[in-house]
Amino acid sequence: MTHRLEMTRAAVDRGAETVAPHSLGLTRKTTTAQATAQSLPISVLDLVPTRPGEAAGRAIARSVELARHVEQLGYKRYWVAEHHAIQGLACSATPVLIGHIAAGTKTIRVGSGGVMLPNHAPLVVAEQFGTLEAIYPGRIDLGLGRAPGGDFQTMRALRRGLAQDGDDFPALLEQLRTYLGPERPGQLVKAIPGQNSNVPITLLGSSDFSAQLAAALGLPFAFAAHFAPDALDAAAKFYRERFQPSEVLQNPYLLVAVPVIAATTDAAAQRLFTAPQQRFLRLIRGESLELLPPVDSMEPLWSDIEKAAVENRLGAAIVGSDATVQAGLEKLVNDTHADEVIVVTDTYEHSDRMDSYERVARIAAEIKLVPNVERIFK
Repeated sequence: MTHRLEMTRAAVDRGAETVAPHSLGLTRKTTTAQATAQSLPISVLDLVPTRPGEAAGRAIARSVELARHVEQLGYKRYWVAEHHAIQGLACSATPVLIGHIAAGTKTIRVGSGGVMLPNHAPLVVAEQFGTLEAIYPGRIDLGLGRAPGGDFQTMRALRRGLAQDGDDFPALLEQLRTYLGPERPGQLVKAIPGQNSNVPITLLGSSDFSAQLAAALGLPFAFAAHFAPDALDAAAKFYRERFQPSEVLQNPYLLVAVPVIAATTDAAAQRLFTAPQQRFLRLIRGESLELLPPVDSMEPLWSDIEKAAVENRLGAAIVGSDATVQAGLEKLVNDTHADEVIVVTDTYEHSDRMDSYERVARIAAEIKLVPNVERIFK
């Protein structure tokens, strides 16, 4: 399959004619100037982190404040994840959070990054997101994953069979698309609201499984490099090479989620980065995942094996001064041909998080996505 130039970078020409659902922000026509250089679209992924002993409501309130902040900064979308029974993450009721954040904002797209479809009946997901779309028309995204979002006991509590391995994801996706799309002849069960809402779907993944499915169906694909960076290059290449045009997209659209922390200096950012490093350390130890204050050094806290494991999980992280972060983002885009970057920033202090997202917004505005001739003609 040939590489194609994605002529539709988000939020560049708001007057352009749309070809995919308007909610994707993709365009059919691109001016010569746009095709020459367009700014990097950026979005947010939020796991709604809590601190030790903190009520979930405080973390949720911070998320709403952050969503308002990045909306003013020009971020394209604000996604929340789905995780269950994990102390330190207040993002289990994803559709509820999406509605709350959408109510607290005005223009930014709000969605899931993502809903773990095997945990839910497709009809219920269609009704939930159809209702959200009815309340906030043109602002709702539905990112879908196939992981459980929790351990085996949590899967059982969610009424998932322990034998499920995600292989039924394509069939579940087809059901969901049926409930969100136009009513089909002879269709007995309908999602109301939901039917014909055409809530835009993005497939999420950390391997080539969802990349393959997104390419075959002509859907956008988001890669979770914020915790599984090893397969990023292969999945991105696979998705672009195998992409089949569809009614949704004529060209591939790749989103890449990466950890990013920007601060005044490299040293300051690296110190802030010890908060997410501690969280991943606690993850591999099977401990709670509340955010802990940054430390001067991680060396006393982890063994060599644990250090290697954490650094592997966070291998795609871009951490440093504005100049360092700009160089890291430019390399990421050049290496993967990403059409959009989803920024994952977790710091202990909310003010540091707000500052980092503001810095990244300024940096992204300076990054111009110059078309790659190979992607146009090869």
